[in-house]
Amino acid sequence: MFIIKKVKSLTLIAVLMGLTNIAAAETIMRVASWLPPTHVQNAVVWPTWGKWIEEATEGRVKIEIEYGLGHPKTLFELVEDGVADASFSYHGYVPGRFKLALGVEEPLMGASAEAASVAYWRVHQKYFAAANEHDGLTVAGVFVHGPGQIQTIEPISSLADLNGKKIRIGGGVPAEIGSRLGVTPVGAPAPKVYELLQQGIVDGVFLPIAEQKTLRLSEVARNVVALPGGMYLGSFSIFINPDFLDSLSDKDREAIMSVSGEKLSAMAGKAWDSADKEGLKAAEEAGVNIVNVTADDAFAKDFNKLVEGMDQIWLESVADRGVDAESALAELRSIAHSYHE
Repeated sequence: MFIIKKVKSLTLIAVLMGLTNIAAAETIMRVASWLPPTHVQNAVVWPTWGKWIEEATEGRVKIEIEYGLGHPKTLFELVEDGVADASFSYHGYVPGRFKLALGVEEPLMGASAEAASVAYWRVHQKYFAAANEHDGLTVAGVFVHGPGQIQTIEPISSLADLNGKKIRIGGGVPAEIGSRLGVTPVGAPAPKVYELLQQGIVDGVFLPIAEQKTLRLSEVARNVVALPGGMYLGSFSIFINPDFLDSLSDKDREAIMSVSGEKLSAMAGKAWDSADKEGLKAAEEAGVNIVNVTADDAFAKDFNKLVEGMDQIWLESVADRGVDAESALAELRSIAHSYHE
């Protein structure tokens, strides 16, 4: 009788130890985000990637979103320093570091965010990665938001109406466009835009129309000029702390990367495309004045003339990167235009 009880006790201990080992084997990847919880990046992109990671690692790795760790421009360093395990950010917030990344932002790409994101990933891997602009980080994906459009408090009827206006600009290619338009640029992270518009600190903003819903701009920027293809595409990367990856087993590290790369880049771009559709719908329902410019309109022709030569400026800016940037830009556009979603 004693032996039976002892065996049962040992069995129970073994089971408990097994459960403890399973619990200990579960790793949490802390993902830092700077946009509101309802934003597509937090509501769709992170949860989807998290599901893929959990499935690929058989539940051994899960993600948790953390908010309020700082300005998005600091997230590259925060992840590198291990304050967070992974994050994403907009390259234009860090002028001078991500020169190659801005190639995908050049005007007149004429492609959806999904198509441009896939093209961006392939070109990044073939051309940009070797320049190591993301030094200290492991790039899990790159993507763009949808076409940046003109969103203002008061209506405008031409590009000339923007001259002298205070416009919130995040940096990157939009900064060059703003300079050519003669606007007074105001720097601030996207989550601050609502407040800036509400208080009249800025007259408008260049952002994708998704933000009419996600940042509630339909309440404060009641006028939108939607150019065909937009003014630019915003460039982002999703990155992971290399030490975090090294702390995992080879199997789990490979599993995470297997559901990243082009798969993650395409998913993120597609999600932001969907957010644009929802943003447009929200703006229409809110009665926002939306001017849909066609390619034949003077507005579009003026914009095309305004951005002439910007490709060359970018090519010259990355001359020190040791990359065939001209071929990279040509491939970006070719892949994006031929991509079938």
